[in-house]
Amino acid sequence: MGMCSTITDAPDFNASADAEALYNAMKGIGSDKEAILDLVTSRSNAQRQEIITAYKSSFGKDLIDDLKYELTGKFERLIVSLMRTPAYHDAKEIHDAIKGAGTNERCLIEVLASRNNQQTHEMVAAYKDAYGSDIEEDVVGDTSGHFKKMLVVLLQGTRDESGVVDADLVEQDAQDLFAAGEEQWGTDEAKFIMILGSRSVTHLRMVFDAYEKIAEKSIEDSIKSELSGDFERLMLAVVQCIRSVPMFFAKRLYKSMKGLGTADNTLIRIMISRSEIDMLDIRECFRLRYEKSLYNMIKDDTSGDYKRTLLNLCGGDDDLAGEFFPEAAQIAYKMWELSAMTKVQLRPTIRPASNFDPAADAQALRKAMKGFGTDEDAIIEIVTKRSNAQRQEIRQSFKSLLGRDLMKDLKSELSKNLERLIIGLMLTPAEFDAKMMQKAMEGAGTDEHALIEILVTRSNEEILAMNAAYQDAYKKSLEDAIQSDTSGHFCRILVSLVQGAREEGPADVERANADAQELADACNADSDDMEMKFMSILCTRSFPHLRRVFQEFVRCTNKDIEQIIKKEMSGDVKNSFYAIVRSVKNQPSYFADRLYKAMKGLGTDDRALIRIMVSRSEIDLFNIRKEFKETHDASLHEFIQGDTSGDYRKTLLEICGGED
Repeated sequence: MGMCSTITDAPDFNASADAEALYNAMKGIGSDKEAILDLVTSRSNAQRQEIITAYKSSFGKDLIDDLKYELTGKFERLIVSLMRTPAYHDAKEIHDAIKGAGTNERCLIEVLASRNNQQTHEMVAAYKDAYGSDIEEDVVGDTSGHFKKMLVVLLQGTRDESGVVDADLVEQDAQDLFAAGEEQWGTDEAKFIMILGSRSVTHLRMVFDAYEKIAEKSIEDSIKSELSGDFERLMLAVVQCIRSVPMFFAKRLYKSMKGLGTADNTLIRIMISRSEIDMLDIRECFRLRYEKSLYNMIKDDTSGDYKRTLLNLCGGDDDLAGEFFPEAAQIAYKMWELSAMTKVQLRPTIRPASNFDPAADAQALRKAMKGFGTDEDAIIEIVTKRSNAQRQEIRQSFKSLLGRDLMKDLKSELSKNLERLIIGLMLTPAEFDAKMMQKAMEGAGTDEHALIEILVTRSNEEILAMNAAYQDAYKKSLEDAIQSDTSGHFCRILVSLVQGAREEGPADVERANADAQELADACNADSDDMEMKFMSILCTRSFPHLRRVFQEFVRCTNKDIEQIIKKEMSGDVKNSFYAIVRSVKNQPSYFADRLYKAMKGLGTDDRALIRIMVSRSEIDLFNIRKEFKETHDASLHEFIQGDTSGDYRKTLLEICGGED
């Protein structure tokens, strides 16, 4: 049993006493479920096996049969599964996944990608014993193609576990993987299978690092673009398990509870199979990645005795603790390293129209608004299919040819969210940003999240253009407006950002080490000094440089900068620094998160939805869509579809592009 398990051997264990307690809990009418779950979850699996034996000796009955008879539903499945040995539990999961109608490929992938050699051999033997057939034959009979071949490789349980690493072979493997995929038309899948299926974990981690240097993208990104279907999913799972098994399970757990309904079988399988191996690490990875403890997620997502049992397997609530395990520090370090090396190709969803004729567009828009009623479809069709630069030409033509102001006409013909959205698309990016800043400050409340999001994510050039547009539209400086609307350190952070003077350029390694050390030292200062020190670095250094700083910060402190910000700071200051860190790490992912927050929960934050869809449509909305799908297991398209309506929805979906 690892140091990182939540379930351990009970001291002063007495199998016959436990057997009797379980017998009494099931005697008579109705069973004492709490007594059953508390007993079962406070014994290790080996001890549970002794209880099964003692039960049969004392009462001449099979404990598992009795439990099945007394309990029902998910709770029954959970308790009965806890009574099986790990190998038999795995064997049953595989058997259930391939027998019956349809195959549960995701279960096959999860189990076979994550088990080590010994676990695999024990599972193969248990399967033979329990079902009298050969697991490999059954899997082969139920799957096909490269997916099948890789499963067969994994079922051999022959991955190198020697721990010897040969630097030349690392380089060779990285080159071979690159040649097998990115470098040519068509993919040599056999190479991927051979290397990812047989090399040791330590070796492959080095291969992935070498691969990134050659390909300038992560092995995961290459797999996503080169492979497809179940084979792609399996290979991604293998790579994730090589990088970190606990992080792999944290992601699977999150996806099992997120979205509509809970995938209880996945939840049960993972909680049981990892409770005596690495549950503490999984919890830590979960909190690192989702900023919420696994404990709270289970608590919010399940109920009754089923919930109580799962929480016992989970152990404590990390939102109360605040420690950081070494495994998580290593993962955080790798995450920053990856973010520093990956060159992301930013992709828009709106591109310039070919054969563009501004005069014809101006005439068509006039026609759509003339007379009685408005032809919204015609307006949407033109506005969403032109780039912003082309829309500016249309505005000019409208005035030159018709002597009318297109913006005024649109405002009088459209209303509510559709009007805000179409006008947003017609404004220049600088005018739109200036207007969004003004909207966030005018009236009674201030929308601090909007101010943060705009100022953190715009380039220097965009900020300077926004300042000029603001001055032009509102006859005062944006800086003055910010100063009269915000206060304290939050105000100082925004004023620093609105200068548009962030350094540009690559990381300076020596300076990054010094910056990281300064931030680490600041964590021991009082909160005033800490916030000012964070501001002096986070608001001024270039993003590539900050990636390096945050990576080194993990080395100095064994903590991730995000955690420190969440723990030591509060309110708008915390949100500002957090937004900077998230943008530095992965800006499309930060926007995906903001979009999710705008639509999830009660009511939609339409202003945020419009702001992000419009301002990112010609920059990186395609990347944002991909990140959205990756994190939320549902596409941005589905979310917009379910959360908006009418012509407003139609326009948003046009901007969004594909359905992913």
